[in-house]
Amino acid sequence: MAIGVVGLGYVGLPLVVAFAEAGEEVIAVDIDQRKVDAIGRGESYIEDIPSEQLSAVRSRIHATTHYSPLARTEAVIVCVPTPLNANREPDLTPLEASAEALSHVVQEGQLVVLESTTYPGTTRELLVPVLERNSSLTVGRDLNVAFSPERVDPGRTDYTLANTPKVIGGITDACTERAAELYGRVCEHIERVSTPEAAEMTKLLENIFRSVNIALMNELAMLAERMGIDIWEVVDAASTKPYGFMRFEPGPGMGGHCLPVDPFYLTWRAREFQMSTEFIELAGKINQQMPYYCVERIELALNDVAKPIKGSKIALLGVAYKGGIGDIRESPALRIIDVLRRRGANLVYHDPFVPELRRFGLRSTALEAALDAADAVVLVTAHPDIDHGRIARDAALFIDLRGVTRGTPGENVVRL
Repeated sequence: MAIGVVGLGYVGLPLVVAFAEAGEEVIAVDIDQRKVDAIGRGESYIEDIPSEQLSAVRSRIHATTHYSPLARTEAVIVCVPTPLNANREPDLTPLEASAEALSHVVQEGQLVVLESTTYPGTTRELLVPVLERNSSLTVGRDLNVAFSPERVDPGRTDYTLANTPKVIGGITDACTERAAELYGRVCEHIERVSTPEAAEMTKLLENIFRSVNIALMNELAMLAERMGIDIWEVVDAASTKPYGFMRFEPGPGMGGHCLPVDPFYLTWRAREFQMSTEFIELAGKINQQMPYYCVERIELALNDVAKPIKGSKIALLGVAYKGGIGDIRESPALRIIDVLRRRGANLVYHDPFVPELRRFGLRSTALEAALDAADAVVLVTAHPDIDHGRIARDAALFIDLRGVTRGTPGENVVRL
């Protein structure tokens, strides 16, 4: 029997390839026909999976937009998006639609695992009732259901799906063991927890921990600037302590699907228990304000050389949310671009991983053309293989939002 994967993005596609490489037949489902077609051609659309790797196992992958082939699978892993709506509250519409479609084809004896990041209680209170209502199957008796949070860090090569411990929490112990056996085919270490809620909370804790600490560093960066202290020097010095300190760095804001989104799933859920998670919400507020603070730093830096934002050529280096990848989800660069354009800046950007930004009608400019006659060069995302030190030395004004110019002298360099 085959393994089913629903949702073929940054989480789903690596799972599809991993199971196929393990010798499994995989039914890969997504509502986006472009992704289905790309997989059929053996063309990968995410950096973590080279097209050569996908092509090598293409014969074992059946990509489709239909749920009906999932009826012949032994297990289905759901990896659909769980975004926030315009009011920054959980939008579970994709998950609800996927659960509804799956409920009409699920079979007795199958395993369903949810990987989409969400608030504690989603698996038991949303997914299970839909599956039971439409299938006439009872979870824990006829059907196994578990939650296993994704732990994908795009662009990372030292920790992958195979060697990152897999956390699993089933509705019953038998559900947990079914899921453990499934993931044991592609993961080296399985970490069992007692319930789906514990597994769901684990994912949120991991990302809230990072969000809160990044917010702390961003707030300290703003304070250090007012005090005339180089925050990067302080971070470097504190990092020499061999115990009791973990390095986090300030920056223009957080991007990706997880850090800017996941904490709000817990704050929303906490309100149902008459609790306000003020610490988490404050961190989110600070991190969301960082792009605006960075624009102010750009404005002040230009002002110091007697130039306004309006009409100035500003070259942005990097618009992806992190270096080495092309993922622009929740990237702080998008907010920076939006604010700078509204203030009249003449914007260009260079990003070898992001050829165009359709939202703004911009295309990546060749590096030297972007730098030519730029009134200010702003480093938003530090991609590899770019000599930022050389650019900083040659630029009329270089505004470093990532701290890569530590140790680079020059009155033309301004650091966050």
